[in-house]
Amino acid sequence: MYFPKFTISSKILRNIGRIEAAREVIENAPLVPAWEAKFREEAIVRTVHHGTHIEGNELNLAEAEKVLAGHTIVGRERDIQEVLNYRNVLKFIETYESPTISQEALKHVHELTTFRVLPPENVGDFRKTQVVVKNSQTGEITFRPPPAIEVPFLIASFLDWLNATSPDDLHPGLKAGVTHYEIVRIHPFLDGNGRVARSIATLVLFKGGYDIKRFFSLEEYYDREPMRYYESLQRASSDSGDLTQWLEYFTEGLAIELTRIKEKVKSLSTDLKLKKSFGGQQMSLTERQIKIVEFVQENGFLQNKSFFELFPMISEDTVLRELKDLVKKGIVKKEGSTKGVKYVLKN
Repeated sequence: MYFPKFTISSKILRNIGRIEAAREVIENAPLVPAWEAKFREEAIVRTVHHGTHIEGNELNLAEAEKVLAGHTIVGRERDIQEVLNYRNVLKFIETYESPTISQEALKHVHELTTFRVLPPENVGDFRKTQVVVKNSQTGEITFRPPPAIEVPFLIASFLDWLNATSPDDLHPGLKAGVTHYEIVRIHPFLDGNGRVARSIATLVLFKGGYDIKRFFSLEEYYDREPMRYYESLQRASSDSGDLTQWLEYFTEGLAIELTRIKEKVKSLSTDLKLKKSFGGQQMSLTERQIKIVEFVQENGFLQNKSFFELFPMISEDTVLRELKDLVKKGIVKKEGSTKGVKYVLKN
């Protein structure tokens, strides 16, 4: 039976401590439903864009966002399809109900990932041939996965370990990191292995109670320094399968991403004092009001001259109505008069 080899280093322990601290704040923050929906949507866009960009997709973040919103853009058909596919993968793992992760689930994630990207005979099925991973610039072979004939047995052995390991046995962050590496190492499919590995690792976090409101995107961490990402994966192979360094890297990414979200959530819940100011009652803010509060948080204040910058297609009277409602709710206050008036967050 498969069993991963690694040491719980001091760096891993520190990262897990940061993960737990951030998780506690995020899951207990008194955010209104509109903010939570916005954070989740942002995480989806970032995950889809960076998760495909690191594999060579040429669409930028704004283009990926437009594709996900159903707009038509000018771009390679494959790039557009990859973005749509990855969104469908996220929908699948968000609604996956089985307590275990099966080979069928793994194959279905690959099918969703490569729909209309690979030939139909290579979609959703384990590879039947040997493959190698090469450096795109030098042509040098950087990784030689196990023979194709071993893939079904290696996957079965790994999934047996995965499904038998509870959160009490191994922290879900480490379990997800092991999953990410092992799927990349086995390389069960002809193409799309990276996206499948990252998706299943996210699913492992969700199943382990670490969906954390689905606010996070590890893909952005990987795509920020892709060479470090690939080198960290390769290091485990050169260390005779010891995953310590890889798990240090993986948990660091989760800690960085969750800490970033924690600070954003903490700032919102502190500045708005939603529960304290409104007797524990949550409010409903419009999308325009959310955008106004974000602008004030980032810039310190909002003046009339910035209305067009914030809402180029909205009249000044409409923006003033939104501001009047925010003042009435006690979220912002008006300072000054006439042309020098400023709207700031209420203390």
